[in-house]
Amino acid sequence: MRANQSSPAPAWTRRGFLQASAAASAVAAPDVRAASQRFAPTWESLVSGYRAPDWFRDAKFGIWAHWTAQCVPEAGDWYARNMYIQGHAQYEHHLKTYGHPTQVGFMEMNHRWKAEHWDPDALLDLYVKAGAKYFVALANHHDNFDNYDSKYHGWNSTRIGPRRDIVGIWAQAARKRGLRFGVSNHAGNAWHWFQTAYGYDAQGPLAGRRYDAFKLTQADGRGSWWEGLDPQDLYTGRNMVIPDGFTDPKAAADWHAANDGLWHVPPPANTPAFTRRWFLRCRDLIDSYRPDLLYFDNDGIPLGQAGMDIAAHFYNASMDWHGGKLEAVLNAKGLYGERRLAVVEDVERGSRDDIQPQPWQTDTCIGDWHYSRSVFENHQYKSAATVIHILCDVVSKNGNLLLSVPLKGDGTIDSDERRTLEGIAAWMARNGEAIYGTRPWRRYGEGPTRVGGGSMSESATQPFTADDIRYTSKGGALYAIALGWPQDGRLRLTALAQDSALAPGAIERVEALGSSAPLSFTRSRGGLEVRLPEGLAGTPAVALKIRGTGLA
Repeated sequence: MRANQSSPAPAWTRRGFLQASAAASAVAAPDVRAASQRFAPTWESLVSGYRAPDWFRDAKFGIWAHWTAQCVPEAGDWYARNMYIQGHAQYEHHLKTYGHPTQVGFMEMNHRWKAEHWDPDALLDLYVKAGAKYFVALANHHDNFDNYDSKYHGWNSTRIGPRRDIVGIWAQAARKRGLRFGVSNHAGNAWHWFQTAYGYDAQGPLAGRRYDAFKLTQADGRGSWWEGLDPQDLYTGRNMVIPDGFTDPKAAADWHAANDGLWHVPPPANTPAFTRRWFLRCRDLIDSYRPDLLYFDNDGIPLGQAGMDIAAHFYNASMDWHGGKLEAVLNAKGLYGERRLAVVEDVERGSRDDIQPQPWQTDTCIGDWHYSRSVFENHQYKSAATVIHILCDVVSKNGNLLLSVPLKGDGTIDSDERRTLEGIAAWMARNGEAIYGTRPWRRYGEGPTRVGGGSMSESATQPFTADDIRYTSKGGALYAIALGWPQDGRLRLTALAQDSALAPGAIERVEALGSSAPLSFTRSRGGLEVRLPEGLAGTPAVALKIRGTGLA
């Protein structure tokens, strides 16, 4: 789905790009100068100057509110795109529930998004209880709607729908609880992703009649809820419009998948105004909310030089905010070579197969990214045990877990989601010592289950077993986490066998986290064998703290 960043960035200079933006855009570019200029907008500068901050390396676990108007229909991921593809389940849902997309387009979902039961303080209390050390709010998705008080984009949550500054309110609630705060920006892909809105039905009584995005102009909004706004600013303009003549819905869907469904990273050649506005919106987001983390849903830095300018500005601004100390985390995907030194790489719904030399992050969701009623009704969310196992695996390999918990359009979560969070909270309250502030040991772990490396590999990984062990270390102690309960109540650690090159010294003490009582153990050439407390039977994962010589 997502292509590698293979196209070269436009040969713009920083000054040239900004001068072009100011001259050709209806909105004026802000002053791009920062007090700190340690970072220039080049890969070479980012690679040579960046190091992931300790707060991120210590935090290990964050929770993400991946929340937009696409949650209103409760029909799952990518509703804003798929509701315009005849034959797709979300098209059928939209037709039945709201009307035909020639008359009721996705912009109407933004109007229907009221967030009427949203209680950010209660949600953040639950996330903190679950063990999150940072929180990320979605600032905009591929549907090109800003969830904040955007100075350069009228299609935003203070003017439409919730009529509140979603990002600002999240930021205040998160920081009040001592959490680091992040934002995710997905709008760099909107210029191609949203082109289905300019399509048409291939069959039926409205065959050939273009959908709402194709015809609407600012003038059409007089007297309506969107008066003064131009729908083309939301839908991004006619960049990759499907040609006339398709009579087979599947063939039309295949055209979209092959053309406007690609994960383009370079800026759109025919609509430079989109890139200019994206730059202004993203810079406004950074300057207004001062995030600790900025997540790009892109392979590499999005939109060529515009994205590089944003990356350098974010790092320089972070140094200004923190007295010369760089505290910023920038997430991007699909990186290679030295570029993994310039940002913190994110691996969507996947892991790594071994310890990574640089800190990294996996992001996953307990269900669909956008709220799905069917996932709830069929009880298909990830269990607390599954999330805990992913967390332990990722942390053992020098990574962090960013977990999305989908919100309904009204701003609430359902009972199954709450149950998963409460299960995570119970485990983290006892075993968080083996997670927070740790670093990888000499080996990430042992056991039969092999984890597929890379993006979207999550579904290929078999469930972990009690024979799967993950190791972390901190303060001279080694932590061994069994991803299940062994049937005989004995845990065997082959990496800690007598005369092991990994642990050549003596094992002096073993205890289960949450209890200061020492556990009995024996050590042989076959491994370290520990009898586990019977009271822990049934726990999703058993964490041991091991002390001795030569373990650190």
